[in-house]
Amino acid sequence: MSPKIKALVYNFFGFAPIYFIGYVLLVQFTTLTGFAIPAIAAFAAIILAPKFQMVKTQNGDKVFMKWLFLKGVREMK
Repeated sequence: MSPKIKALVYNFFGFAPIYFIGYVLLVQFTTLTGFAIPAIAAFAAIILAPKFQMVKTQNGDKVFMKWLFLKGVREMK
């Protein structure tokens, strides 16, 4: 799998669980209706999910991760 596709898949699997949990919590514990529920869940997931990016280096293409809860940028093996 190419590093670009790997970064895309990692982004999806980082975003999706946070979005789903946020959506369920908003439905259960708020009285919001309509478009507000998925919009707020998506905004929260965008902020809280780790970000993965493919970077071209001298040693080849590598995938790096940055997350709100971790200091610095980490290379994904």
